[in-house]
Amino acid sequence: MTYPTQPTASHFINGAYVEDTAGAPIDVIYPATGAVIARVHAATPAVIEQAITSARAAQGAWAAMSGTERGRILRRAADMIRDRNHDLSVLETYDTGKPLQETLVADASSGADALEYFGGLAGSLTGEQIPLGDGNWAYTIREALGVCVGIGAWNYPTQIACWKGAPALACGNAMIFKPSETTPLSALKVAEILHEAGLPAGLYNVVQGMGEVGAALVTHPLVDKVSLTGSVPTGRKVYAAAAAGMKHVTMELGGKSPLVIFDDADLDDAVGGAILGNFYSSGQVCSNGTRVFVQRGIKEAFLARLAERLGGAVIGDPMDETVNFGPMVSEGQLGIVERYIAKGVEEGARLICGGKRVPGEGYYLEPTVFADVHDDMVIAREEIFGPVMCVLDFDDEAEVLARANETEFGLAAGVFTRDLARAHRMVAGFEAGTCFINSYNDAPVEMPFGGVKQSGVGRENSKAAIEHYSQVKSVFVRMGAVEAPF
Repeated sequence: MTYPTQPTASHFINGAYVEDTAGAPIDVIYPATGAVIARVHAATPAVIEQAITSARAAQGAWAAMSGTERGRILRRAADMIRDRNHDLSVLETYDTGKPLQETLVADASSGADALEYFGGLAGSLTGEQIPLGDGNWAYTIREALGVCVGIGAWNYPTQIACWKGAPALACGNAMIFKPSETTPLSALKVAEILHEAGLPAGLYNVVQGMGEVGAALVTHPLVDKVSLTGSVPTGRKVYAAAAAGMKHVTMELGGKSPLVIFDDADLDDAVGGAILGNFYSSGQVCSNGTRVFVQRGIKEAFLARLAERLGGAVIGDPMDETVNFGPMVSEGQLGIVERYIAKGVEEGARLICGGKRVPGEGYYLEPTVFADVHDDMVIAREEIFGPVMCVLDFDDEAEVLARANETEFGLAAGVFTRDLARAHRMVAGFEAGTCFINSYNDAPVEMPFGGVKQSGVGRENSKAAIEHYSQVKSVFVRMGAVEAPF
């Protein structure tokens, strides 16, 4: 099958597409039909070594360029991505199954935002001068880390490739990116566009593969930094492996985030926020607010309005721009979510709507809502990563805040209320790295994104990401004679 912007080989290394069919074959399956639309090969040890060697060889000269020069290339790549947004969005839809209506506004365009933002920031990355006593002084130098490895998730392959690549390159690093084996295509086009925009060969390489390829990259002695977007169990393994080599690490992991709706909230806004926090991308978003705490006085009104609005979900061919709800990314993920739905029914939660697989081809699952969910139910404790909302009752602010925080995760949290003093109290009390007031799941590049507790370490996006892709060298300057005891 051919389609716009189809990559021409499995890997992109040193400025060119590279194929090595000795690597294990990986079928690329279109989630809307279950059809195999492409095949890539996992990186062999020789391909991995080629990627790391080329990155190491190119990085020094790149770091020696001025930040303004580096930024100019990133901004040019951002413009090219926007110019090609339609074709890149089609590719993203083939890769993930997400509706074209969604990918046209949320994926390649978000990647372009990151490249533009960090491209604009690159020229401002300086150290500081520190006056000291007796005429002495100190200064700092912000330096690149070296070779960075990015490991992507399957839900936002284009966006994540840029979210990791843009700050890494802006700081003078090289990046080797391994996409998820489920969605391997989109990152190749990011690499191709960066190279076309003028990025020197070797600075952004893409290699395919599963866990063993990721492990080889993470543990390689020439790799200085690892950034992972993925599940908590994967994050623990990668974090431990990177720590053995004292590598810099960013971990953007999963969550079971709370969304708290007070009885004074605008009902339609709250329902809209809950829909965005549970059913956008068919629920396959790490920051989703899947524990929806609704104050008891408006619970039934909330559920009724929610069910009514979910009737507006248009399920079908993702390439049809009137469709706004697509399939799960894979048959395996669909099966996982179906088992969680069965568990919710078994545990006694009230199924409000959905819960069934959509007949026909592809990996479609109805938007699903459970009410009367209790904190100790499996569906309220574990990350489902699918279109399943759990609605829990609450009575007062102190109670709901304590329950919202009673989880090992801490990626995101949200609150809907007209009482802004209460909103800020809730946000101050949430044990979460990314919070929302009267909104949910916004991710502007200017705002740091990341979690606390088991949901990760470090931050992506904003000026905060610069701290995670660079290091500071301190220099003390003595202006007078040195005194020594002997």
